[in-house]
Amino acid sequence: MRKLEGRPFDQWRDRSPGVVRLYGSVGDETCGAFNVPLFPTTGEFARVVVSTGEGWDHVSASLPNRCLTWEEMVFIKRAFFKRDEWAVEFHPPEAENISLHNYCLHLWRPHMPMPLPEPWMVAPAKEKA
Repeated sequence: MRKLEGRPFDQWRDRSPGVVRLYGSVGDETCGAFNVPLFPTTGEFARVVVSTGEGWDHVSASLPNRCLTWEEMVFIKRAFFKRDEWAVEFHPPEAENISLHNYCLHLWRPHMPMPLPEPWMVAPAKEKA
């Protein structure tokens, strides 16, 4: 996880009284609530909440009326995680699914090594020209 200080995090951080009431503070270099501009053309801001603890980094991102697109989640992942870090989105069994917001997606990164698929299992190798 990136340190959540300096540019662009200082501009994105939500310092409103509602955040302090809900979370007890506006956060620090490891956590916080942010209003992230998705792309200049859309004018939309994603609500992003970041935390770390219990062996996990966690980023939730939402919009009020739709889920973020793949490209928007890639933007969020690149903004909050380091370039060499994996982050995953889990899909729990229905009986264990907890949803407080219909349009919220989550990225998780464990602090321990995570099994990963071999690259060939994801996509065939590119042929060299």
